[in-house]
Amino acid sequence: MDEIDALRKKIDVIDEQIMQTLLQRIEICRAIGELKKQQCKPIQDISRETQVFSRIKNHATQLKLDPDQIERIYREIVNMCSNVQQ
Repeated sequence: MDEIDALRKKIDVIDEQIMQTLLQRIEICRAIGELKKQQCKPIQDISRETQVFSRIKNHATQLKLDPDQIERIYREIVNMCSNVQQ
């Protein structure tokens, strides 16, 4: 196996970890959605979303990642999680 293949296998492992972590996040969001329904609260919480985006952008900056790109990714994740809450 050459070096590129070895590195790609590492990426495959990381991709699996990302998927498992997304699954955990979705499961937690489903539970939050059920609680929101029981408590007659709206699914979307703009204040919480703002906190999440601010936190992840700050963290991205600390990690020397592009905060705007990370925010775009997280907007998709938040949208996906909002959909599972409905």
